[in-house]
Amino acid sequence: MAELRRTLRLYWVLQRASVRGAMQYRANAYIGMLCGAVWQGAGFAFIWVVMHTFPALGGWTLGEVAFLYGLRLTAHGVAMIPLFNVGSLEQLVREGTFDRYLLRPLDPLVQIMGSRLGLSQAGDLAVGVALLAVAGGTAGVEWTPGLMLFALTAIVGGALIEGAFYLGLSSLSLRLLDTFALRVFVDEMFSKFGSYPMKVFGGVTEWLLTFVLPVAFVAYLPAAVILDKFAHPLAYASPLVGLALFWLAHRLWRGQLKHYQSVGS
Repeated sequence: MAELRRTLRLYWVLQRASVRGAMQYRANAYIGMLCGAVWQGAGFAFIWVVMHTFPALGGWTLGEVAFLYGLRLTAHGVAMIPLFNVGSLEQLVREGTFDRYLLRPLDPLVQIMGSRLGLSQAGDLAVGVALLAVAGGTAGVEWTPGLMLFALTAIVGGALIEGAFYLGLSSLSLRLLDTFALRVFVDEMFSKFGSYPMKVFGGVTEWLLTFVLPVAFVAYLPAAVILDKFAHPLAYASPLVGLALFWLAHRLWRGQLKHYQSVGS
């Protein structure tokens, strides 16, 4: 427990230093956040245009799809703000700079996460929260304390699920060197398929996006409960699925770390 408290304290110190460093160039930081917000806003604008042609998608109205989009985007922002720099692992390995993290008396993963914050993902988070607030009212969500707690745990669970895949695939860079294409593919699966009701993709695809690549657990199943579309028991498992997957991803990270060979080896 003492070691965990020390690690969290050092991580917080590193993140504060990262934010202070980024804010030395305020214009650049704000532009990054604005670009993230505009990019995600453009993604929802496409859905808005589509749904002006088709009033409902899989039985979901525009307000309900907007809420689903906001829930997924909020989970994405929560995951990627702290984990953003993990994606640079393959570059650190190629350049040989990853060795520096191994020489310091702190978990290399904590050092990488703490060295750079995902400021553009803060824009993603802002758009997601705004959509949840606006679309929740449009879709007629009645926020009770229990429902708010469920939404919060669903966001954390969704963030852990997406973060687990990002960490797991990035950790493969310690041996495969180049995992960029694989990471982009999985990210596209989460962002594209996770923003729509699963019913529109058909039975087989819906099953694959639930039990093979658990995209449905990030937002679709929890949103269905919050919007009172249906109460699938699996919707309540999102935090547990997230914890299990993130634990496995961290185990994979530790395993790959043991097999890492310096570029000078």
